[in-house]
Amino acid sequence: MASSHITRSLSALCLSAALGLTSAAAGADIAPIDIDMPLHKVSDHVYYVRGVPGIATDNKGFISNAAAIITDDGIAVVDALGSPSLAKRFIDELRKVSDAPIKTVLVTHYHADHIYGLQVFEDLGAKIIAPGGFQDYLDAPAAEERLEERRFSLDPWVNEDTRLVSPDVVITEQTEIGLGDVTLDIRYLGPAHSDGDLAVLVRPDNVLISGDIIFEGRVPFTGSADTGHWLAVLESLDDTGIEALIPGHGPAASEPAAAVSRTLDYLKYTREQMAAAVDEMIPFAEAYEAADWSRFQKLPAFDAAHRRNAYGIYLSLEQEMLGQ
Repeated sequence: MASSHITRSLSALCLSAALGLTSAAAGADIAPIDIDMPLHKVSDHVYYVRGVPGIATDNKGFISNAAAIITDDGIAVVDALGSPSLAKRFIDELRKVSDAPIKTVLVTHYHADHIYGLQVFEDLGAKIIAPGGFQDYLDAPAAEERLEERRFSLDPWVNEDTRLVSPDVVITEQTEIGLGDVTLDIRYLGPAHSDGDLAVLVRPDNVLISGDIIFEGRVPFTGSADTGHWLAVLESLDDTGIEALIPGHGPAASEPAAAVSRTLDYLKYTREQMAAAVDEMIPFAEAYEAADWSRFQKLPAFDAAHRRNAYGIYLSLEQEMLGQ
């Protein structure tokens, strides 16, 4: 889709935001949340908030990152956090540095910790943009089941008023959007960490907002990911000229190549260990206990995520071997 078309659409659909809707109006019925959420400035235009390492319900659900690109012509947000309450809090932090309208939200992928805040931005009149593959998540029974579980485990911040939001625009190829004096280079990555992923390069700041294809300072969560394609994405990622990287989880990295290599190393090593076991028809539990995981054991979320990751990769490699 041409960038000029998207830019015109953004201007039209954000009219309600430009007419004076405020975050307070959008969040009038949203449960307040008492949580530490400082806004970090990364470059002239780019800010982000950083969740803590942990499982989905740790830190009142604030475990993932969200970013904002602030210009005189409006704000673009990348990812919406894990509850309407967190999204409202994020907007309150943004209002400390800008009163410009929030024109769009770019969703790097459809996982619960990145999308449950979308309704707050939708109610402000922002346009929601997401990668192809989002529908595989929303159409699956697991999406409603996960929401029901979070209405219990993250009550009152996720509750009966929390809804799943579909995007207004779907990206399936590299696309550029102009916003004020910046260009958002949206890179469609296909099914990697999720059923569909995208990353956003902000120019001229040269900040890459990667979503969950990069986990910094913690063990990644692989779930049912296509780790083979995920590896290929990381190996082909051109980080030339990138000055900072904001991952889906963890602190922003001033050395993007190192951040990419750490996630790549984790995926590659874990796949190699599990592939060897599958080739030799070694049962998972035996293979897991025999492998040397010491290089990752001190990372946050290792105990919570790593064994599950390895098992998911083992099963997927079994299916690959069987040609399924």
